[in-house]
Amino acid sequence: MSEATSGFIAAFRVTPDIASLIRARVAPDVVTSSSAADLTAALRRAAAAHGDHEARLGGHDQNWPDWYADYITREQTGKPPPC
Repeated sequence: MSEATSGFIAAFRVTPDIASLIRARVAPDVVTSSSAADLTAALRRAAAAHGDHEARLGGHDQNWPDWYADYITREQTGKPPPC
């Protein structure tokens, strides 16, 4: 490996955004959280979206855990949110 190449590799920093893009390309259906704070944020986004979903349903969604899991998986894999 040349000095220029090793310098580039040493200077390359994988940010969370880049890491999620890499994961999506390598394993498109794998969902991860890099920290408890990231998971909490994902759950809060899912909760807000689920409130809208329940309003469209006109009541409580008994399958909310499945909906949350689907929402977070779709969000992390770049797919549109569930209806």
